[in-house]
Amino acid sequence: MDHFQLKEGVVHAEDMPLSRIAEEVGTPVYIYSRATLERHARVFREGLCAAGKVHLAFAVKANPNLAVLRILANQGYGADVVSGGELERALAAGMKASDIVFSGVGKSRAELTLGLDKGIGQFNLESEEEGEMLAQIAADRGEAAPATLRVNPDVDAGTHAKISTGKAENKFGVAIDGAPDIYARLAKLDGLNLRGVAVHIGSQLQSLDPLERCYFRIGQLVTDLRKAGHAVTHVDLGGGLGVPYKPEENPPSPMDYGAMVARVTKEWGVTLMFEPGRVIAGNSGVMMTQVIRVKPGVHSDFVVVDAAMNDLMRPAIYDAWHHFEAVEPNGEKMTASIVGPICESSDIFAREREVDQVKTDDLGIFRTAGAYGATMANTYNSRPLVPEVLVDGDKYAVVAERIEPATIMAAEHVPDWLK
Repeated sequence: MDHFQLKEGVVHAEDMPLSRIAEEVGTPVYIYSRATLERHARVFREGLCAAGKVHLAFAVKANPNLAVLRILANQGYGADVVSGGELERALAAGMKASDIVFSGVGKSRAELTLGLDKGIGQFNLESEEEGEMLAQIAADRGEAAPATLRVNPDVDAGTHAKISTGKAENKFGVAIDGAPDIYARLAKLDGLNLRGVAVHIGSQLQSLDPLERCYFRIGQLVTDLRKAGHAVTHVDLGGGLGVPYKPEENPPSPMDYGAMVARVTKEWGVTLMFEPGRVIAGNSGVMMTQVIRVKPGVHSDFVVVDAAMNDLMRPAIYDAWHHFEAVEPNGEKMTASIVGPICESSDIFAREREVDQVKTDDLGIFRTAGAYGATMANTYNSRPLVPEVLVDGDKYAVVAERIEPATIMAAEHVPDWLK
């Protein structure tokens, strides 16, 4: 459920007509619903109520906007971060350092040091070398860094190849067969408090089966580690639950997921850690755009909009589906391709799809754009960086300004020897 609904002929975000935001802020623009974010945060937590002691860390990469993070901090969420910049964002948004988990395969020495400086709750180690580096930095400070070892279970998540992270050929974690030996060596190091294992097999999962297979493998690993004399108190089960981008999609609910987790992990006796991202933020946002013109094509019309692949990258890089609809639908349909103005054939949001009939200057929205939308935006073709708006009932605020090309260009410099 989300709070983007048609009221009196106009799509609203909660009680705010999107047409008003377009008039006052312009397009393209991302729009988030506070009520939807809060609802999804509650539903995910409630789904895990039978799973025992849990720790929830929102995957900041899904939507790092400070206002979004503040909402989730107020809901008791920590942060799963994958860079020093995301760590700083989480803290700036009010998330507790002790509730921050630092993931990511390429943490630099500077980023590991930053995590220690800030006193974060956990480092998810992606390799033995990373563990050795962290241990050395922490030991030199007279500290012991709290950490888990991320393992690669070689489980196919059944999702898009570019967002799969748990197969043997993926770059993440250490091979599960070699994990016990690596764990034993790292556990001996001064400077590390190695307290468990972590796993994450992919994003936008449509079935619980691969997760359950993965968790059974992790459970056996926990048993083996304990038999070898290691204390295992924390297991990070990652994130990855999918959301419905198409009306016919029916991904597992947080309640179904929580029931599976409770059943599989009931004998583990650990704190379970989770990194939800898309399932919290995806349906909490839309991207609104305005039609520039409708251009006749050979097979169907092209609806040229002012949003482009630099504003919403997912269709261009993943062939991802985002439902398109008119902000003020007239009840008629058309078959068209929805395209942007960038000089790339990949700048296309929908191919010969049946959509609401639109014409020049009409407004439209791309649904389910609250995750991996604005966070992946860029300024290709010297376009502005898209703004973000948060709606709360009948009011809204711009929570990320549109950054114009002139502002970006001001950060560039021509050396004197070229003048």
